[in-house]
Formats: sequence, structure tokens, C-alpha cells
Amino acid sequence: MSRETLIKLLEPTIERVGYELTDLELKLGGRDGRLRLFIDKDDGIDIEECAAVSRQVRSILDVGARLPGP
Repeated sequence: MSRETLIKLLEPTIERVGYELTDLELKLGGRDGRLRLFIDKDDGIDIEECAAVSRQVRSILDVGARLPGP
């Protein structure tokens, strides 16, 4: 999955729960693979909000991983 595809997939949900996706870092590859999201909102965010967004994103990616694709 490309960086642009992930942004299109995740950004609407992140915005719907009140945050802005400011950046996305994607590193593919085995055990070192990583997806890092940078989120913000007007009055800042705390660790609990990061965890909540992480859970939302994880559920989207779990469903997406089971969808057939090119």
C-alpha cells in the first residue's frame, strides 16, 4: 500500500474524530516495517488521544488487509 493510498484511507476517519493528519511516515519491509502518523488539533493532543486514534486506524487497517486488492 502506498503512502498516498494510506492518506486517502485514513485521513477521513482521523478528521471525523477531530484531528488533523499532518504527516505520515511509511517504511515497508519485514520486521522493520512501520507506519507513523503525525496528528494535531487546535488545543494540542495528549497520549490518550494518540492511543484512541491508533485504535481507530488499526481497525481500518485490519479490515483493509483482508480486502482483495491489486
